[in-house]
Amino acid sequence: MDNNKKIVVLHVLGCLGMGGAENRIMDLVRRNDDPDIEYAFLVNSEGPDYFDEEVLSRGLKIYRVPKFRFYNYFSYKKAHDVFFKEHPEITVVQGNTTNTASLYLPIAKKYGCVTVAHSRSAGVGGRLKTFVVSFLTKHLPEKTDYMWACSSDAAIGTFGKENYDAGRVRIIFDNIDVDKFKDSDGAGIIKKYGIEDRLVIGHVGSFLYPKNHDFLIDIFAKIHEKRPDSVLLMAGDGPLLPGIKEKVKRLGLENDCIFAGKHADIENYYASFDLMVFPSHYEGLPGVLLEAQAAGTPIIASDVITKDVDVTGLIRYFGLSESPESWADAALDHLKNVSESKNSGTAKDYRQLLKDAGFDVTLEQKKLNDLYHELAKERK
Repeated sequence: MDNNKKIVVLHVLGCLGMGGAENRIMDLVRRNDDPDIEYAFLVNSEGPDYFDEEVLSRGLKIYRVPKFRFYNYFSYKKAHDVFFKEHPEITVVQGNTTNTASLYLPIAKKYGCVTVAHSRSAGVGGRLKTFVVSFLTKHLPEKTDYMWACSSDAAIGTFGKENYDAGRVRIIFDNIDVDKFKDSDGAGIIKKYGIEDRLVIGHVGSFLYPKNHDFLIDIFAKIHEKRPDSVLLMAGDGPLLPGIKEKVKRLGLENDCIFAGKHADIENYYASFDLMVFPSHYEGLPGVLLEAQAAGTPIIASDVITKDVDVTGLIRYFGLSESPESWADAALDHLKNVSESKNSGTAKDYRQLLKDAGFDVTLEQKKLNDLYHELAKERK
């Protein structure tokens, strides 16, 4: 590679919405102070998406290709062939959409790019989708130069236990801007929604199958029976939102559930929560749980989520096979225990614990930039 050229890192994503991967990558974009490294994005959404304006305002490029739909197998590959042929400036292709990475990464390699398959999830939803994704990712380890994952669970789920055990998968934690939570203002959010005298149960996440909002509502219904002063504050958006709203209405909880939508000041929402309930079907390494810990928020989460994310003691894991009432009891018990710990003066410096564990984006940015410089040497 010509040493005078910029190292262009192309992130392949479904879109530039408010999802976990997108937020983590945008934190890296904002913190990048290496003049030799430039980010670009390849997405399959028609746009505009949530982060488009910010990306473009930074002088970065967003490219678009069609979404993979099986029947467009050949045209999907052709679109990527044309794209990579026309963009020889790209150095590293970081495939965050591993579902179809086995299709586009070999094409990127053909044109000399260094390829990385980066798994950010430990599962997929539904039997048909599971079968399709398993088929598409079966030979992914053979079709990429490098394998990265946000957790051990994500590594095994995408690349197989054999590759993980052999050390072929590099664990790259999803990091957050820890210092952003230093001055978070939960009081402003509480005032905004008029919930000053309520027990605030919170959730942050897109309304998609993995987040398990249906079960979240069942859990909250039981919490509300035990604590009638409780309110459920949910931040996020997504295709399953209308169905969840209908369920809330059916259960008569319209006045006790708030659908807040997407917000850039999400750190203030975490600070407004008395407790976060997170019963996901599966995750990679959920950044929202790192963010909640940075805000000092107690969390009860499903036990399928990687234990790598719990570095503060604020998380209690609970089984998805347990009843909503058991979840409610466990949640309120956990809230009581954490509150007693804080009131006794034994509370920890949660943000420092996250930094010490390597979850701060400022520290990770330097490591990643060094890694990109090493990868760039392999560009053909």
